[in-house]
Amino acid sequence: MWSRTNGNYTLRIRPGYKTDPKTKKDVCIGYPYGNVPRLLLFWLTTEAVRTGSRRLELGGSLAGFMRELGMDPDRGGRWSDRARLHDQVERLFNASISFEYTGNDRRQWINMEVTSQGEMWWDFKQPAQSDLFASWVELGEKFYEAIISHPVPLDMRALQALKSSSLALDLYAWLAYRCHRVNQAKKPAFIPWQQMQQQFGASYNDLDNFRRNAKTALRKVLAVYHHLKVEQVRGGIKLSAGLPLISPR
Repeated sequence: MWSRTNGNYTLRIRPGYKTDPKTKKDVCIGYPYGNVPRLLLFWLTTEAVRTGSRRLELGGSLAGFMRELGMDPDRGGRWSDRARLHDQVERLFNASISFEYTGNDRRQWINMEVTSQGEMWWDFKQPAQSDLFASWVELGEKFYEAIISHPVPLDMRALQALKSSSLALDLYAWLAYRCHRVNQAKKPAFIPWQQMQQQFGASYNDLDNFRRNAKTALRKVLAVYHHLKVEQVRGGIKLSAGLPLISPR
């Protein structure tokens, strides 16, 4: 299990299990990590809001799906996008996520499966090959409800441009949400570096190390999120009201 606590809130991710085809024993798949499951989550969220359905069609071609994520299906090898996607698809689609709040003599929690069922027909050795049957997943009920109840639109082109940095992907999605809240409140928001480290930088050794990396990631985000009104001030960043990430139709 992987967990992070920020104030009164705790996020936990539990890995799934599968049967080893050789030993016929249950083995732990491991929890998802890195930029690939982030791209997958963004895609799942976008498709769930677009289709209004828990069942999402991944398609009959692995190559086509990888290109939607901005990944290269043609390059092979141990560290190729194909190998990384194969590993992280299993990890993410079989994981469960829980949120917990504790405080003021109250405990509140929600447990969610990322997917409740699915079928995978892709041949990861021949990504361009189209299978007779299309691959699909069905999102867990609570996970789907969380997605469609408060959706924040993101631009998949920007996500593809930021795909090499997990921190940049996190900041991009978070800033899109915070920009929406600032626009509603119609007043600026100050976010201290220390608060940002608690949310995004638990793996960094100290605040200075996180701040340096966050500033680098922030420059990448601003390169694709041109109308974001954010400035670095003493002790953190200041986010002002501006145009939304994606204008409503």
